[in-house]
Amino acid sequence: MSVRESMNLAGRKAIVTGGSRGLGLQIAEALGEMGAEIVLAARKQAELDEAVAHLAKQGVRAHAIAADLGKPESVVAFADAALGKLGHCDILVNNAGTTWGAPMAEHPLEAWQKLLNLNLTGVFLLTQVIGKRSMIPRKYGRILIVASIAGLRGNEPGTNHTIAYNTTKGGLVNFTRALAGEWGEHGITVNALAPGFFPSKMSRATLAEIEDQVKARTPLHRLGDDEDLKGAALLFCSDAGKHITGQILAVDGGVTAV
Repeated sequence: MSVRESMNLAGRKAIVTGGSRGLGLQIAEALGEMGAEIVLAARKQAELDEAVAHLAKQGVRAHAIAADLGKPESVVAFADAALGKLGHCDILVNNAGTTWGAPMAEHPLEAWQKLLNLNLTGVFLLTQVIGKRSMIPRKYGRILIVASIAGLRGNEPGTNHTIAYNTTKGGLVNFTRALAGEWGEHGITVNALAPGFFPSKMSRATLAEIEDQVKARTPLHRLGDDEDLKGAALLFCSDAGKHITGQILAVDGGVTAV
């Protein structure tokens, strides 16, 4: 198999959560460019419709299913609908997530629970149902988790107050390792990307305050852009990465290396 062939996703079926914009849409673009048919999930139908139209202009076949994956009952309903569209799922990209900024002493319980429900429990439930119903029976699967460098370390003093976000992303890091060990016998790989700062709707407020500081402490002196996750995601989601599992790759301009 040539390298080009190993990255070919023609005929593959993919689900990308949080796929209507930002990092999720970037990953969907990469998978679609290489031939995958995709179901996008997000809460807002209008944003999903825009994403599907955007992908269609690039020749990508995509479907939109609105779902709040922070609610357990919505996860199963979404999985039913996605598998109904695709028939099966070869690639699952767990990207949907949210954040909350507050000092530990003042962090609301409701916000803590919200992040646990979407960032962790939603990933657990969707991965479980897609694995049981599609990947394990077919003895093939590529699961990609979008974690964060916030799950690899704490925050520098005087910067972010994101205890719940860091905790849930750290949970995803070890979820990746543990599931890789458990499902490898089924021909399923499980890997994670840990992005650093990328401009997005979620990071906009934070970057407005600390963008210069972030760039100064980043060896490459830049933020991530609209292309920087594509190659890594394609590696993990294709047969080019068939012998890679349980790994967490930081895509952060070198922040975690120094």
